[in-house]
Amino acid sequence: MAETLLMKNVKYLVTCDDNDRFMTDINMLVTDGVITYIGTEEKTADKIIDASRMVVYPGLINSHHHLYQTFTRNLPQVQNMELFPWLKTLYEIWKGIDGDSVYYSSLTGMGELLKTGCTTCLDHHYVFPEHSAGALLDAQFAAADALGIRMAATRGSMDLSVKDGGLPPDSVVQTIDEILRDSQAVVEKYHDSSRYSMHTVALAPCSPFSVTGGLLRESAVLARSLGVRLHTHLAETKDEEAFTLEHYGMRPLAYMESLGWIGDDVWYAHGIHFNTEELELLAATGTGVAHCPVSNMKLSPGNAAAGSENRTGRRRKRQQRRLQYAGGDAGGLSASPPEFQQ
Repeated sequence: MAETLLMKNVKYLVTCDDNDRFMTDINMLVTDGVITYIGTEEKTADKIIDASRMVVYPGLINSHHHLYQTFTRNLPQVQNMELFPWLKTLYEIWKGIDGDSVYYSSLTGMGELLKTGCTTCLDHHYVFPEHSAGALLDAQFAAADALGIRMAATRGSMDLSVKDGGLPPDSVVQTIDEILRDSQAVVEKYHDSSRYSMHTVALAPCSPFSVTGGLLRESAVLARSLGVRLHTHLAETKDEEAFTLEHYGMRPLAYMESLGWIGDDVWYAHGIHFNTEELELLAATGTGVAHCPVSNMKLSPGNAAAGSENRTGRRRKRQQRRLQYAGGDAGGLSASPPEFQQ
């Protein structure tokens, strides 16, 4: 039997629909978790909430997070570091994570999101120590189900360790074959593409400085064969830009484009150091960006150009509207990748 909830006499209803309608003194009926009526007619339900002093708005969407980092975010020794030294220091701690630490850090992080109105969490988990690799995403989905939050997980990955010129230690990198095999298994186990799904999965090699071009290319092929999206960090720091120029002779976005990482099934995290031409390419191809304002304030690499108007004036502003910028790292949200929109 269907369960119903009535939000009665909502003082202010923020719809966020195509016309940005703002409604007052309105009733909203929810049936089995789906909004089935908005209007002024009298309705009854199993549970009725007097919303005459409430503002009701759609749940916020976090489109880039690292939940496993919740328990190390306040360590004194990393508070004034930039990204690369920050990562190198914390990898020495993160290489010891296991299913329990991921479960409880996810429970804490997603609980914080729910308390501030976020009902969908996309987590970019890419650290898989050899001793616990198989249990970590199971732990995340278990935590999400315990809270009732919509979980969009990623099977992140790293295959470029310190000895090969990358940042992470050897103990948290895997071979391409191991990564692809487990990526497919995770998608087959958890990804649900149906409407109102509570579980989705994307493939998410970590970053240009911690994965090889081979992994990026093969992940894109696998993701598209499985019908899931692609995600990674890009254009977050000038150090990253210097890395791709030195190793590949290309700026970060050009490098990713050469590996098939462009299109409406791709979204990047941060996107601080894209130039005007790169922003226009992203807009033209429907490639998304999560701009992560909280992380950017913490590590101080700069600010994404979300919503700004610059030298190219109106033309840039039109392109900016087409380029989806979404909030991440528990930041304020302004948009979301298409598969997270309901």
